[in-house]
Amino acid sequence: MNGKYTIDMTSGPFLKKILRFSVPLMFTGLLQLAYNTADTAIVGRFVGKQALAAVGSTGSLVNLFVSLFTGMSIGAGIVAARHIGEKDARAQYECVHTAMLLSIVSGVGIGIIGMSACSLMLRLMNAPADVMPLAVRYLRIYFAGSPAMMVYNFGASIIRSNGDTKRPLIILGVSGFINVLLNILFVIGLHMGVEGVAIPTIISQVLSAAAVVIYLCRFKGDCRLYISKLRFYAAELKEILRLGVPAGLQSALFSVSNVIIQSNVNSFGSSAMASISAGSNFDGYIYVCCNAVSQATMTFTSQNIGAKKYENIGRVYRLCLTVAICTGAVLSTVGYILAYRITGLFSKDPQVIELAVQRMRFIMPFFTFCPLLDVAACQLRGMGRSFEPMFVSLLGACGIRLFWVFFILPLNRTLMFLYISYPLSWAVTFFVQFALYFVFRRKLMRKAENEQTAEI
Repeated sequence: MNGKYTIDMTSGPFLKKILRFSVPLMFTGLLQLAYNTADTAIVGRFVGKQALAAVGSTGSLVNLFVSLFTGMSIGAGIVAARHIGEKDARAQYECVHTAMLLSIVSGVGIGIIGMSACSLMLRLMNAPADVMPLAVRYLRIYFAGSPAMMVYNFGASIIRSNGDTKRPLIILGVSGFINVLLNILFVIGLHMGVEGVAIPTIISQVLSAAAVVIYLCRFKGDCRLYISKLRFYAAELKEILRLGVPAGLQSALFSVSNVIIQSNVNSFGSSAMASISAGSNFDGYIYVCCNAVSQATMTFTSQNIGAKKYENIGRVYRLCLTVAICTGAVLSTVGYILAYRITGLFSKDPQVIELAVQRMRFIMPFFTFCPLLDVAACQLRGMGRSFEPMFVSLLGACGIRLFWVFFILPLNRTLMFLYISYPLSWAVTFFVQFALYFVFRRKLMRKAENEQTAEI
């Protein structure tokens, strides 16, 4: 049942297998963004500028809450992939049941915290008075769907650890299409405001979570899920948290810096907020395509370490970096050339469009550094090093952006000067993580030599 979808990640040639893993994952991310883009476009064109600003300005805040917990789903995928490489059936069973119970607990936690704190956080972000009520209503509905969102993320991570990226694509494609249809019905047909895009999001998340659970319950292999046997296994929980919490903190650190930058953007008014919503959507398309390659880096590396095939790690990393660079360069060029057409999809306001185009034309030439640092971080995680990329992100990404916002930006308080903090932080963080790869790879090869000597 599952064989034609899985991939042997421990033997070459690797390029074809990396593409076979990454391309469906790219389409998964693109579909997800397309549905989110549809939400934003429908709100912007049929509800108004304030509603567009309300939905768009909540993105960094949502990521701040969600990223810490979705990092644990990354940890679950790394641990599962390693056990698959080891061919340890018992460990796979314990990992799956620990991960899925953790998804429920973390989802409930996100929902409670998010619904309780969203109003306070929006005030701290300097959300304008004309946007605040709409943003609060949107966020409270959105966070109500957190348990379903986390179940899908953890379940999809387990499925991908087996090399199957097509099933999550199919699931997301169906649930996302339903989401768009309901958006059209609720916003255009029933004349609902931000609720008209928030409620369909929850419905689609519940459907995708249910589909992932059903698939795992029918999985013919060691990663099969038995709902009645959900429990925490101490060793697996510890390993998932060891790898997942730093990964989540790294994402949260980016979100913290983005929240700070968003709060500065908010101080420029609702037109600037709306321009970020319109202009940054295409950033996400580039990021998810390259993030698919990052996931391949992490999963392939983890399986090869489990199988003790350390010699494959360098080949996998070089190929994934090359694919990410090519993908990012092509998409960035498209974004630069079509900036006016892209931003025009989200707003009819000339001021919003002009500000959005200015941002895109500045960011696009440098955007390749953003996915490259993600590939570098995922390579380190696949090697079992999750604290180091988190620490580098704290100093490189978050630290540089905070320094820029508080000490450099006051010298020239303009939107374009604010945007310089993005490429600067991306480049510094990538180069440090790239150097760390060579340090830890040398340690792994030394470990392999010691193991061979001990066997002799």
